Amino acid sequence: MRIAIAQLNPLVGDLQGNCEKILDAAQAASRANAELLICPELIVCGYPPKDLLLRSGFVTACDRAVEILARQLPASLGVLVGHPTHWNQPDGLSANAASLLYQGKVQQTISKGLLPNYDVFDERRYFRPAQSIEVMKLAGKKIGVHICEDAWFGQPETFYHERPACEFDPVARLIEQGAEILINLSASPFEIDKLTRRHRLMGAHSRKGKIPSVFVNQVGGNDDLVFDGASFVLGTQGELLHQSPNCEELVEIIELEKLTEKTIDWKQYSRSQQLYEALVLGLQDYGLKSGFRECVLGLSGGIDSAVASCLAATAFGPENVHTLMMPSRHSSDHSVADSELLAKNLGIEAIVVPIDDIHRAYEQTPFVKEDLSSQPSGLADQNLQARIRGALVMIRSNRHGWLPLATGNKSELAVGYCTLYGDMAGGFAVLCDVLKKDVYAIARYINKRAGREIIPVNIIDKAPSAELAPDQYDHDSLPAYPVLDGILELLIEQEHSLQEVSEHYPEETVRWVLQKLDRNEFKRRQMPPGIKLTRRAFGSGRRMPMAARMTTIAEPQPGGQDS
Repeated sequence: MRIAIAQLNPLVGDLQGNCEKILDAAQAASRANAELLICPELIVCGYPPKDLLLRSGFVTACDRAVEILARQLPASLGVLVGHPTHWNQPDGLSANAASLLYQGKVQQTISKGLLPNYDVFDERRYFRPAQSIEVMKLAGKKIGVHICEDAWFGQPETFYHERPACEFDPVARLIEQGAEILINLSASPFEIDKLTRRHRLMGAHSRKGKIPSVFVNQVGGNDDLVFDGASFVLGTQGELLHQSPNCEELVEIIELEKLTEKTIDWKQYSRSQQLYEALVLGLQDYGLKSGFRECVLGLSGGIDSAVASCLAATAFGPENVHTLMMPSRHSSDHSVADSELLAKNLGIEAIVVPIDDIHRAYEQTPFVKEDLSSQPSGLADQNLQARIRGALVMIRSNRHGWLPLATGNKSELAVGYCTLYGDMAGGFAVLCDVLKKDVYAIARYINKRAGREIIPVNIIDKAPSAELAPDQYDHDSLPAYPVLDGILELLIEQEHSLQEVSEHYPEETVRWVLQKLDRNEFKRRQMPPGIKLTRRAFGSGRRMPMAARMTTIAEPQPGGQDS
């Protein structure tokens, strides 16, 4: 069978625009004499549509769009599209569906059986699970179409989620019905090394049924999620026959019979490359899909704002990136020099706006003067400097309609080493799911990728500092970043307890980090949206209380009194 893979980048809610993408892909597939075009999960409305699905008339509009689309497609081409539907659902309920469009009609529709309800997923809020599944038929072949999570039956994707029992295994049922090929329509968000897990899972299905598998994934950023595409085709033994590029919208033609003549090796991507490509795509799409063509951020001479500037220059083009260098009385001479060199290397705009005069004006305000003079260079004064800078960035944003970027990383956000309405101010927190160690790794990757020094080596090598007080360095207030990041990975990514983490790090340090992590949820709740890159990102997938105190009851000692 000659198949076209449509790795498409939809805009959530834009039914007309998304259907035009499908039509364009269908025309390309038809010109290449493809028999079947495969599009991603919920491509008609974009994923995730969230509470748009609860808006009166939205799902009905999606059903109507699919019917219209079927009449517009080339009659000789079968097209698989994902969409929400009321079809065959009781009492106006909705399903996450996939339909085969052929010869001007909707020939067959199946719906998703396993509805994910963990992390960022909330599909049981919107959809009714399928009660059964049947193979589709096209050109005399039986096609085992299933949707994203349906492939994960009995394979909990996340360590903190125990999947409830399901009445049937969708893929096993399709194999039992004689499917000659398995096709998975996905909107699977990017996570570090998730591609490996997808390959392993789909390979097991192919080996079990002794049939090829095709995995087609959405690409692009939608809010806090970024979809990496990375579609692929596997042979009957799970061997790789075709692998689509990461983070790229495209239509590819594959001929299964010819692909089986030669297997290929998996294309491996380093952690830094995976993060870099996902960050650029997520930032670019958040800006463009929200109506922003340009951005603005503060450039401090530190590693975080340097990496954020590089990402922005790639995402928006260097001519559309505007930076403010805002030195204070505590800024080192090399901070401005390093920032100017970075801006020159990138070709971005950089304006020097010293904040000392604004800072002194605050210091002369009567009640502010009293508060600040009682603790010179204390926390209130440090936060004031950060807030002056945040306000200046927001002024530029408001005046010109540019997307303001916050540049704080996950390590700082975890322990509250950041300032509300200061360095946290902005419209998008591009590095909010990137640990400090990965910020450095991405910086090195950027220079390696360019084949030259984009980020000055001094920015990478110097000790990190907020430069808000005399001779201030991050390690004066925080554990060394390798230690902090190691602890945070165990506490956040693995949800390990104090006792478990203390087996690897000093208990006093772990206790301090855990206390800061819990106490600063209120700050993170007020941060701008950012890009989910890990299994446990701050945001909609990690729902922690703000007004809380985590304590336990100690076991009573022998001979003592119970509390």
